[in-house]
Amino acid sequence: MSRTMTRRALLRGSAAAAAGLAVAGAAVAASGQSATAMDHTGHGDHTGHGDPGLQPFDEVYQGRRITGRPVEGGHAAHHGGYAVTIDGKDLHLMQNADGTWISVVNHYQTYGDPLAVTRAAVDKLRGAVLVPIATA
Repeated sequence: MSRTMTRRALLRGSAAAAAGLAVAGAAVAASGQSATAMDHTGHGDHTGHGDPGLQPFDEVYQGRRITGRPVEGGHAAHHGGYAVTIDGKDLHLMQNADGTWISVVNHYQTYGDPLAVTRAAVDKLRGAVLVPIATA
């Protein structure tokens, strides 16, 4: 909390956010849909938000074996439906709402597909071993 932020201002902001959520909930209710019954046309079976056109890859890039493939379950499916490894170690990828991709190595730069973000991660690692993170 900043020095200029008072408890009163924080509570006022929290109340405004809660009011905004209430208005959004009322708008969904008025539209006749629940949050769990929203139309997901074009989103496959909702096991992941991944693009069904994404192809698997298996190549050597900068001397590192990189592989990627669509997945249909588990944690990777929740973050875009794509599993990637660098030299057999999992690289955690996430797909943004706009369809771009980020990884734990390149978290602040977006890429157009899993292959591009994986290659960028290899570049950023500069030969270092990828240490997988616990995502559970």
